[in-house]
Amino acid sequence: MAKDDIFKDLVSKKGGGNKAMMTIVVILFVAFVGILMLNPFVKVNAGERGVVLRFGAVQPVVFDEGLHIVVPFMDQVIKMDVTIKKSETDARAASSDIQDTRSTIALNYHVDPDNANLVYQQFRMEYKSRIIDPAVQEAVKAVTARYNATDLITKRADVREDIKDLLRERLAKSNIIVDDFNIIAFEFSAEFSKAIEAKQTAEQFAIKAENDLVRIEIEAKQTVARAQAEAESLRLQKQNISKDLIELRRIEAQIKAIDKWDGRLPSVTGGAMPFIDAQKYVR
Repeated sequence: MAKDDIFKDLVSKKGGGNKAMMTIVVILFVAFVGILMLNPFVKVNAGERGVVLRFGAVQPVVFDEGLHIVVPFMDQVIKMDVTIKKSETDARAASSDIQDTRSTIALNYHVDPDNANLVYQQFRMEYKSRIIDPAVQEAVKAVTARYNATDLITKRADVREDIKDLLRERLAKSNIIVDDFNIIAFEFSAEFSKAIEAKQTAEQFAIKAENDLVRIEIEAKQTVARAQAEAESLRLQKQNISKDLIELRRIEAQIKAIDKWDGRLPSVTGGAMPFIDAQKYVR
Protein backbone atom coordinates (compact mmCIF):
# COMPACT_ATOMS: atom_id res chain seq x y z
CA MET A 1 0.00 0.00 0.00
CA ALA A 2 1.33 3.44 -0.88
CA LYS A 3 2.10 5.94 1.78
CA ASP A 4 -0.61 8.27 0.49
CA ASP A 5 -3.24 5.53 0.76
CA ILE A 6 -2.24 4.72 4.38
CA PHE A 7 -2.48 8.39 5.35
CA LYS A 8 -5.89 8.74 3.77
CA ASP A 9 -7.10 5.65 5.64
CA LEU A 10 -5.92 7.04 9.00
CA VAL A 11 -7.58 10.37 8.35
CA SER A 12 -10.79 8.58 7.38
CA LYS A 13 -10.79 6.53 10.62
CA LYS A 14 -9.99 9.54 12.77
CA GLY A 15 -12.79 11.54 11.23
CA GLY A 16 -15.25 8.74 11.89
CA GLY A 17 -14.19 8.58 15.55
CA ASN A 18 -14.71 12.30 16.01
CA LYS A 19 -18.18 12.05 14.51
CA ALA A 20 -19.09 9.20 16.88
CA MET A 21 -17.79 11.16 19.87
CA MET A 22 -19.73 14.22 18.84
CA THR A 23 -22.87 12.15 18.49
CA ILE A 24 -22.47 10.76 22.01
CA VAL A 25 -21.87 14.24 23.45
CA VAL A 26 -24.97 15.57 21.71
CA ILE A 27 -27.08 12.69 22.98
CA LEU A 28 -25.85 13.20 26.55
CA PHE A 29 -26.46 16.93 26.33
CA VAL A 30 -29.98 16.44 25.02
CA ALA A 31 -30.65 13.90 27.77
CA PHE A 32 -29.32 16.27 30.43
CA VAL A 33 -31.45 19.11 29.12
CA GLY A 34 -34.43 16.79 29.04
CA ILE A 35 -33.83 15.75 32.63
CA LEU A 36 -33.57 19.37 33.70
CA MET A 37 -36.79 20.17 31.90
CA LEU A 38 -38.53 17.25 33.56
CA ASN A 39 -37.23 18.53 36.97
CA PRO A 40 -36.98 15.26 38.94
CA PHE A 41 -35.34 16.98 41.94
CA VAL A 42 -37.20 18.30 44.98
CA LYS A 43 -35.64 20.32 47.81
CA VAL A 44 -37.25 20.20 51.26
CA ASN A 45 -36.32 23.20 53.39
CA ALA A 46 -35.55 23.34 57.11
CA GLY A 47 -38.69 23.01 59.22
CA GLU A 48 -40.57 21.20 56.44
CA ARG A 49 -41.49 17.67 55.47
CA GLY A 50 -42.31 16.47 51.96
CA VAL A 51 -45.53 14.52 51.44
CA VAL A 52 -45.24 12.41 48.28
CA LEU A 53 -48.28 11.99 46.05
CA ARG A 54 -48.06 9.38 43.27
CA PHE A 55 -50.87 9.89 40.79
CA GLY A 56 -52.64 11.77 43.61
CA ALA A 57 -52.32 8.99 46.20
CA VAL A 58 -50.48 9.76 49.45
CA GLN A 59 -47.38 7.57 49.79
CA PRO A 60 -46.02 6.10 53.04
CA VAL A 61 -42.65 7.79 52.57
CA VAL A 62 -42.09 11.29 54.03
CA PHE A 63 -39.18 13.35 52.72
CA ASP A 64 -36.89 14.88 55.34
CA GLU A 65 -35.00 18.14 54.84
CA GLY A 66 -32.66 18.08 51.86
CA LEU A 67 -32.60 17.18 48.12
CA HIS A 68 -34.68 14.26 46.83
CA ILE A 69 -35.36 12.60 43.45
CA VAL A 70 -38.90 11.91 42.27
CA VAL A 71 -40.38 10.27 39.20
CA PRO A 72 -41.44 12.99 36.73
CA PHE A 73 -45.11 13.07 35.73
CA MET A 74 -45.86 10.48 38.41
CA ASP A 75 -44.84 12.06 41.71
CA GLN A 76 -45.83 15.34 43.32
CA VAL A 77 -44.36 16.60 46.61
CA ILE A 78 -46.43 18.71 49.03
CA LYS A 79 -44.31 20.58 51.57
CA MET A 80 -45.77 20.79 55.07
CA ASP A 81 -44.55 23.15 57.81
CA VAL A 82 -43.69 21.18 60.98
CA THR A 83 -42.37 24.11 63.04
CA ILE A 84 -44.15 25.26 66.22
CA LYS A 85 -47.18 27.47 65.54
CA LYS A 86 -49.37 29.54 67.84
CA SER A 87 -53.15 29.43 67.72
CA GLU A 88 -55.56 31.67 69.67
CA THR A 89 -59.13 30.51 70.08
CA ASP A 90 -62.10 32.15 71.82
CA ALA A 91 -64.05 29.61 73.87
CA ARG A 92 -67.32 29.72 75.81
CA ALA A 93 -68.28 27.28 78.52
CA ALA A 94 -70.32 26.87 81.71
CA SER A 95 -69.15 25.91 85.19
CA SER A 96 -70.69 23.15 87.29
CA ASP A 97 -72.91 25.75 89.01
CA ILE A 98 -74.11 27.05 85.62
CA GLN A 99 -72.05 30.23 85.39
CA ASP A 100 -71.17 31.28 81.85
CA THR A 101 -67.50 31.88 81.09
CA ARG A 102 -65.57 33.38 78.20
CA SER A 103 -61.89 32.68 77.63
CA THR A 104 -59.14 33.17 75.08
CA ILE A 105 -56.91 30.12 74.69
CA ALA A 106 -53.34 30.28 73.34
CA LEU A 107 -52.04 26.96 72.04
CA ASN A 108 -48.54 26.20 70.76
CA TYR A 109 -48.44 23.09 68.57
CA HIS A 110 -46.72 21.44 65.61
CA VAL A 111 -47.45 18.68 63.12
CA ASP A 112 -45.79 15.36 63.93
CA PRO A 113 -42.94 15.30 61.36
CA ASP A 114 -42.96 11.51 60.99
CA ASN A 115 -46.69 11.46 60.23
CA ALA A 116 -47.03 14.60 58.15
CA ASN A 117 -48.41 12.46 55.30
CA LEU A 118 -51.29 11.24 57.49
CA VAL A 119 -52.14 14.79 58.56
CA TYR A 120 -52.26 15.88 54.93
CA GLN A 121 -54.28 12.84 53.96
CA GLN A 122 -56.91 13.52 56.64
CA PHE A 123 -57.06 17.33 56.81
CA ARG A 124 -55.02 18.72 53.90
CA MET A 125 -53.72 22.13 55.09
CA GLU A 126 -56.88 22.90 57.04
CA TYR A 127 -55.96 21.01 60.24
CA LYS A 128 -56.24 24.15 62.41
CA SER A 129 -59.85 24.88 61.55
CA ARG A 130 -60.86 21.23 61.18
CA ILE A 131 -59.24 19.67 64.24
CA ILE A 132 -57.39 22.13 66.52
CA ASP A 133 -60.08 24.79 67.08
CA PRO A 134 -62.88 22.24 67.70
CA ALA A 135 -60.60 20.30 70.08
CA VAL A 136 -59.88 23.46 72.09
CA GLN A 137 -63.59 24.26 72.36
CA GLU A 138 -64.42 20.74 73.51
CA ALA A 139 -61.59 20.56 76.05
CA VAL A 140 -62.47 23.92 77.60
CA LYS A 141 -66.16 22.97 77.92
CA ALA A 142 -65.38 19.54 79.38
CA VAL A 143 -62.91 20.79 82.00
CA THR A 144 -64.85 23.94 82.96
CA ALA A 145 -67.89 21.79 83.73
CA ARG A 146 -65.87 19.95 86.40
CA TYR A 147 -65.37 23.10 88.52
CA ASN A 148 -67.71 25.58 90.14
CA ALA A 149 -67.23 29.28 89.43
CA THR A 150 -65.21 29.97 92.57
CA ASP A 151 -62.82 27.09 91.89
CA LEU A 152 -62.28 28.32 88.35
CA ILE A 153 -60.79 31.46 89.93
CA THR A 154 -58.92 29.99 92.87
CA LYS A 155 -57.70 26.83 91.07
CA ARG A 156 -56.81 28.35 87.72
CA ALA A 157 -53.48 26.46 87.52
CA ASP A 158 -55.29 23.13 87.96
CA VAL A 159 -57.84 24.08 85.31
CA ARG A 160 -55.03 24.97 82.89
CA GLU A 161 -53.26 21.64 83.40
CA ASP A 162 -56.49 19.65 82.98
CA ILE A 163 -57.30 21.38 79.68
CA LYS A 164 -53.72 20.93 78.48
CA ASP A 165 -53.73 17.20 79.26
CA LEU A 166 -57.06 16.69 77.53
CA LEU A 167 -55.89 18.57 74.45
CA ARG A 168 -52.68 16.55 74.26
CA GLU A 169 -54.61 13.31 74.41
CA ARG A 170 -57.14 14.34 71.76
CA LEU A 171 -54.77 16.02 69.27
CA ALA A 172 -52.19 13.22 69.51
CA LYS A 173 -54.74 10.95 67.85
CA SER A 174 -54.61 13.30 64.84
CA ASN A 175 -50.77 13.52 64.88
CA ILE A 176 -50.74 17.08 66.26
CA ILE A 177 -48.25 17.64 69.09
CA VAL A 178 -49.17 20.14 71.87
CA ASP A 179 -46.10 22.10 73.02
CA ASP A 180 -47.68 24.58 75.42
CA PHE A 181 -51.04 25.91 76.52
CA ASN A 182 -52.15 29.10 78.28
CA ILE A 183 -55.35 30.85 79.29
CA ILE A 184 -54.60 34.46 78.37
CA ALA A 185 -58.10 35.82 79.21
CA PHE A 186 -60.85 34.50 81.43
CA GLU A 187 -64.13 36.27 82.20
CA PHE A 188 -67.51 35.62 83.79
CA SER A 189 -70.81 37.30 83.01
CA ALA A 190 -71.23 40.90 84.19
CA GLU A 191 -73.79 39.85 86.84
CA PHE A 192 -71.53 37.21 88.32
CA SER A 193 -68.53 39.54 88.29
CA LYS A 194 -70.55 42.06 90.32
CA ALA A 195 -71.57 39.31 92.75
CA ILE A 196 -67.93 38.28 93.17
CA GLU A 197 -66.94 41.90 93.81
CA ALA A 198 -69.72 42.30 96.38
CA LYS A 199 -68.67 39.08 98.10
CA GLN A 200 -65.06 40.22 98.28
CA THR A 201 -66.17 43.56 99.73
CA ALA A 202 -68.30 41.78 102.35
CA GLU A 203 -65.41 39.51 103.25
CA GLN A 204 -63.13 42.52 103.66
CA PHE A 205 -65.69 44.18 105.97
CA ALA A 206 -66.03 40.95 107.94
CA ILE A 207 -62.26 40.71 108.34
CA LYS A 208 -62.13 44.35 109.50
CA ALA A 209 -64.96 43.78 111.98
CA GLU A 210 -63.23 40.69 113.32
CA ASN A 211 -59.98 42.59 113.68
CA ASP A 212 -61.81 45.43 115.47
CA LEU A 213 -63.42 42.91 117.84
CA VAL A 214 -60.06 41.39 118.63
CA ARG A 215 -58.63 44.86 119.22
CA ILE A 216 -61.51 45.81 121.55
CA GLU A 217 -61.13 42.57 123.50
CA ILE A 218 -57.41 43.18 123.89
CA GLU A 219 -57.98 46.77 125.04
CA ALA A 220 -60.66 45.60 127.51
CA LYS A 221 -58.31 42.98 128.92
CA GLN A 222 -55.61 45.63 129.26
CA THR A 223 -58.03 47.93 131.10
CA VAL A 224 -59.07 45.13 133.45
CA ALA A 225 -55.44 44.25 134.03
CA ARG A 226 -54.62 47.87 134.91
CA ALA A 227 -57.62 48.11 137.26
CA GLN A 228 -56.67 44.86 138.94
CA ALA A 229 -53.11 46.09 139.35
CA GLU A 230 -54.30 49.37 140.89
CA ALA A 231 -56.71 47.55 143.20
CA GLU A 232 -53.96 45.20 144.28
CA SER A 233 -51.70 48.16 144.93
CA LEU A 234 -54.36 49.87 147.10
CA ARG A 235 -54.98 46.62 148.95
CA LEU A 236 -51.30 46.28 149.74
CA GLN A 237 -51.09 49.91 150.83
CA LYS A 238 -54.14 49.47 153.05
CA GLN A 239 -52.57 46.46 154.69
CA ASN A 240 -49.51 48.52 155.53
CA ILE A 241 -51.48 51.39 157.17
CA SER A 242 -51.17 51.47 161.01
CA LYS A 243 -51.79 54.02 163.81
CA ASP A 244 -48.10 54.84 163.89
CA LEU A 245 -48.07 55.48 160.13
CA ILE A 246 -51.12 57.75 160.45
CA GLU A 247 -49.51 59.69 163.30
CA LEU A 248 -46.29 59.99 161.29
CA ARG A 249 -48.13 61.35 158.26
CA ARG A 250 -49.99 63.89 160.51
CA ILE A 251 -46.77 65.10 162.09
CA GLU A 252 -45.12 65.43 158.66
CA ALA A 253 -48.06 67.55 157.51
CA GLN A 254 -47.85 69.84 160.58
CA ILE A 255 -44.09 70.28 160.13
CA LYS A 256 -44.62 71.30 156.52
CA ALA A 257 -47.23 73.83 157.66
CA ILE A 258 -44.86 75.31 160.28
CA ASP A 259 -42.11 75.61 157.70
CA LYS A 260 -44.40 77.59 155.47
CA TRP A 261 -45.81 79.89 158.34
CA ASP A 262 -44.44 83.44 158.33
CA GLY A 263 -45.31 84.19 161.97
CA ARG A 264 -48.41 86.25 161.25
CA LEU A 265 -51.89 85.26 162.12
CA PRO A 266 -54.44 85.00 159.33
CA SER A 267 -56.28 88.31 158.70
CA VAL A 268 -59.49 86.54 157.89
CA THR A 269 -61.92 86.49 160.83
CA GLY A 270 -64.70 84.15 161.45
CA GLY A 271 -64.63 80.51 161.95
CA ALA A 272 -62.33 78.55 164.14
CA MET A 273 -58.62 78.99 163.65
CA PRO A 274 -56.66 75.81 163.93
CA PHE A 275 -54.25 75.77 166.85
CA ILE A 276 -50.90 74.20 166.44
CA ASP A 277 -48.94 73.52 169.57
CA ALA A 278 -45.49 74.45 168.23
CA GLN A 279 -43.89 74.20 171.66
CA LYS A 280 -44.66 70.56 171.63
CA TYR A 281 -42.22 70.06 168.74
CA VAL A 282 -39.49 72.38 169.98
CA ARG A 283 -37.04 70.62 172.24
